[in-house]
Amino acid sequence: MGWRHAWREGAVALMAAGTLLGCGEDTPLEAGGPDGPVIVRDVEGLRADVVEEDGVGVMLRDDTRLEARVFRPAAEGTYPVIMAFTAYGKHITPDEYPAAVTYGELPGFDPGTFEVSPWTAWEAPDPATWVPLGYAVVFVDVRGYHASEGEASLLSAQDGADFYDVIEWAGAQPWSDGNVALMGVSYLAISQWVAAGESPPSLRAVVPWEGQTDSFREVIFHGGVPETAFTSFWLDRLRNQANIPAIPTVALLQTLQIQGVEAYRTTAPVQSIALERVTVPALICATWSDHGLHSRGSFEAYKQIRSEEKWLFTHGRQKWAVFYSDEALAMQRQFLDHFLKGEDTGIEDVGRVRLEVRESLETFTVRYEDDWPIPRTEYRALYLDAATGALSADLPETEEETRYLPLTEAATFTLTFDEDTELTGNMKLRLWVSTSEGTDMDLFVGIEKLDASGEVVTFFGKAGFAEHPVALGWLRASERALDEARSTPAQPWLSHENPQPLAPGEIVPVDIEILPSSTLFRAGETLRVRVQGADLFEHPTLGHDFSDDVNVGEHTIHTGGEHDSHLLVPVVP
Repeated sequence: MGWRHAWREGAVALMAAGTLLGCGEDTPLEAGGPDGPVIVRDVEGLRADVVEEDGVGVMLRDDTRLEARVFRPAAEGTYPVIMAFTAYGKHITPDEYPAAVTYGELPGFDPGTFEVSPWTAWEAPDPATWVPLGYAVVFVDVRGYHASEGEASLLSAQDGADFYDVIEWAGAQPWSDGNVALMGVSYLAISQWVAAGESPPSLRAVVPWEGQTDSFREVIFHGGVPETAFTSFWLDRLRNQANIPAIPTVALLQTLQIQGVEAYRTTAPVQSIALERVTVPALICATWSDHGLHSRGSFEAYKQIRSEEKWLFTHGRQKWAVFYSDEALAMQRQFLDHFLKGEDTGIEDVGRVRLEVRESLETFTVRYEDDWPIPRTEYRALYLDAATGALSADLPETEEETRYLPLTEAATFTLTFDEDTELTGNMKLRLWVSTSEGTDMDLFVGIEKLDASGEVVTFFGKAGFAEHPVALGWLRASERALDEARSTPAQPWLSHENPQPLAPGEIVPVDIEILPSSTLFRAGETLRVRVQGADLFEHPTLGHDFSDDVNVGEHTIHTGGEHDSHLLVPVVP
């Protein structure tokens, strides 16, 4: 198999990037009890009322056999179906969940506590919750993984056809009433977008809980900067899970690093999911706490799908703890009982956006809004002043410079609020920059909150990391060209079609997308912009992301006069 074909398969596989953490081979955790986050529910009292069938074969249109695990009510009748497509194994139960969920000994991690039954596959809906509520629950191993036949091609057009067939199979079973919904986290969310784009007639609703929709922009090349830590980890997991291991991780990463954006752009058949083809009712979960993996894609999904009936459940906490929480389950049930059972649950009267506004790691408020982005948002420019390190509403008249060594230093700019201020939505950072050496520069941006005493306030980040800034943004300066048709004043959209190397000393403007967040700053608290040439934090299990840097020499940010460097912030009155 040539490198080009291998890269194509690997790039498509990266669309499956989930939220598991760890290294190399899978190792089980000791689930349950006070020492771990996973509490395992007792199901002995439910067994008489639940029929469990494993090893159920589903034949596809090309005679490939996928395998399913079915849980359904024992009482005679037909029931709506909740389905999840998984590459992690329909048989994986809490005592086999990835060891990374046990964050107890890792500094900076708090996954929260969540409760599931021993029937629950990883990141899947819990049959012990849904079957007593009158649903059948079906887990399916995707093509080429675990008990299912075929060649693995994760989240490709082939998988879309497979999902269509399996949904229609479920709709036609004697225990099914013909109404099917999809539900699950991460990969189990991304697969829903692939399936929904095929418009299977039996699909009535989807509940994608935190899933990317554009692997290119959201996982592999943040702002054109190659991500190397999670990518390496995920490919190791990918090879371990597939029945026929794909290209070795090292070889694929070498292709990524050598060929970069151009290789992905010219060889990957699937760069983003066709969200405009999705019309089915959707309850989408999007989070402030998964920047660099699923946050951006979930918000883009809400904005881009053509479904008339859609809701957005936002939060800033730990994904698994929230997915299985009482509040989330209540809204999931309200949504599914309406669209699968036809019940008047009041979901139509619920505001379309559940907004969780953070104040600190554990403090937040919840309200409901009509749409996303919030229509009444006021976008305000805060101009950078290199002379004082301040952010202000007025463009400084005098041109000034801030210099920093990109791998060891940072440039910072601050604003202390004189009244309580809520910032909710995307931010944009416009910078005028130059480098003293080389032909490129990587810009890593963090939006930070300082309390009234000047201490940094941290929030939950990727998969439970509890030492994360308000929001993140990235840009490789040579990839600064914008897609003018898709860009908005608050959200630059990179085209990745016109690389523009720098010359030493050349001053250029760049627009950096800062991913969505929602944070309340009290009077006396401070917003700080941090710009540097390296990752802002070290992941306890993965290390630093983006180790492939292009930074040499000294970087300079130019402010004032003709250089309107500024942070555009979304103020919600």
